[in-house]
Amino acid sequence: MTDLDQRIASALRERAEGKIDTHRLLRASQARGRRRKLRRRAATGTALALVGVLGFVGATGTDVIGLPGRLPWAAATPAVAAPVPPRADGVSGAAQRPDLVGTDPQVLHLGVDTSQARYLGWAVYRSNQLESIRFNIGGGQPVLVEVSRSAQMINELLIDGVPLQEAVVRLTFDGAVRQFGRTGHGLVTAWQPAPGLYARASMLVGDRSVLVKAVDAIRWDEARRCVAPLRLSTLPEGAAVSACSVDVAAFPGGLRAELTLYREPSATMWVKLLYGVQIGESTTESNRVVGGRPGYLYPDGTKLELLGFPKAHLTADFGWPEKGFTEADATTVLAGVQVAKDLGDPETWD
Repeated sequence: MTDLDQRIASALRERAEGKIDTHRLLRASQARGRRRKLRRRAATGTALALVGVLGFVGATGTDVIGLPGRLPWAAATPAVAAPVPPRADGVSGAAQRPDLVGTDPQVLHLGVDTSQARYLGWAVYRSNQLESIRFNIGGGQPVLVEVSRSAQMINELLIDGVPLQEAVVRLTFDGAVRQFGRTGHGLVTAWQPAPGLYARASMLVGDRSVLVKAVDAIRWDEARRCVAPLRLSTLPEGAAVSACSVDVAAFPGGLRAELTLYREPSATMWVKLLYGVQIGESTTESNRVVGGRPGYLYPDGTKLELLGFPKAHLTADFGWPEKGFTEADATTVLAGVQVAKDLGDPETWD
């Protein structure tokens, strides 16, 4: 049962002895549907709080699995240095070319000062002209920075990690730090780093000085590649990579990478690699052959896994609710996928 299903069922139970509040159901359905679309913004082109891929959960250790494959063991940030997305040589940063932001799912047009900050994750969503990085300063609380050429896009993003009714925070791009949420512990600021560019930085808990320091650590004059420990060498006809996201908050104990494929008019596929030192050897029996290797089609028929990766799961999710790709398409993608030799060594990713 999905989150949406659970919300609707809960509302129905509450009204079991009386009249059904259809307006409430509709609001819950619309809100959850909007949140789901935001999580998969790369495919639908609609307006996530970076819920879809790089929420705060992975770094704080709160076991709220908003995403399939979220790292449930990601507790306190480890002392080991996390991977750093490599520089994209010859590519201008957002300050010089704001028009490039969100145009290439393989390129981030911003970075952070690694002498002050530790990368926890990064993502690019071409369909929504959005890029994001998540990091902390001095081992403190995670800060999520989202940037777009669209003020509306930044304004519509939900804040991840808070109840849905508190997740919409209306912004003024004046650089002021504001509190959000019922407890007021969350902090958010929005500003324009350059003409035609809009940014938001948020953290669930912390103090203003930390958020200000984090904003100062952003580097708008550099570009980096959205490098992930997997590559797709074969794509279904008419498909293209529309998004890239990497979560390394639990590194070296675990990581999550996702590449999103899109094909007009609405076909979407999510290719996900989940790695964790606590993942045991798979006991799943193969029921498919994928490029000469054992594979497993899940019972609901919407997800295919390529087996044989120690401490890791590599899957292609091609099913409901966005129809369009098929098992044959997923087989094509997984048959040509290239996974880094050592997932715990970022030097082997590129």
